[in-house]
Amino acid sequence: MSSKSAPPSDLGPAPALPEGAHVLVVDDDTGIRKLLSDFLRANGFRVSTAADGRQLVKTVIDAGIDLVVLDVMLPGRGGFDLCRDLRTSTSAAVIMLTAKGSETDRIVGLELGADDYLAKPFNPRELLARIKAVLRRSGGDVKEPARYLVFDGYRIDMQRRELRTANGVLVDLSAGEYDLLLTLAEMPQRVLSRDQLLDLTRGRLSSGFDRTIDVQVSRLRRKLALGHDGEAVIKTVRGSGYMFLPSVFRE
Repeated sequence: MSSKSAPPSDLGPAPALPEGAHVLVVDDDTGIRKLLSDFLRANGFRVSTAADGRQLVKTVIDAGIDLVVLDVMLPGRGGFDLCRDLRTSTSAAVIMLTAKGSETDRIVGLELGADDYLAKPFNPRELLARIKAVLRRSGGDVKEPARYLVFDGYRIDMQRRELRTANGVLVDLSAGEYDLLLTLAEMPQRVLSRDQLLDLTRGRLSSGFDRTIDVQVSRLRRKLALGHDGEAVIKTVRGSGYMFLPSVFRE
């Protein structure tokens, strides 16, 4: 994802999910905080957010935090100083995010006690994988991931990267179409802008004139059956983006 992306549109309330590890996302960019918190909630985590060191300290004191996703470039006290404080005051794991990709910055972060380090831009799915790996190493609460997402007579097999109908017929999808469908199905009934979808599927921010998402949505609509009201399962929200309409169940 980009280091500084435009604030996203309101994604609405996150769906009810089983309680998992409690992750604190600390970043001064409102759009990044919103995007990551919604993405992590959709993948079973409890999530709190903070915009600076003051909010971080208050949240860590008030709530049991298992892992902190900590941006290095923060107003006031920077992420390196805050990481040092966390290591002396809490057992929470720390993954540092930064726009700086130099080897020196990575080494400094790890020497200060960070459990992992991820340079921007990055794909949120890579961050998700690193969070799960760090929590497993630290003995945190990581639920076994679901293999399937099921909706309206279709089943997404996330291990095989396949979409099949209820009677087992394989739906032919390109890699890009599959990634887009998976992203939409992971965050159903919420408006996702084109930029958010590009961030989540490809790990980079595209210009507002990029029509790649529109083309792939059109192709997916042709391959998926229409909903009961005759509307495609992927709804266009004028001026905002797209919404995946069906309810989705994890198996």
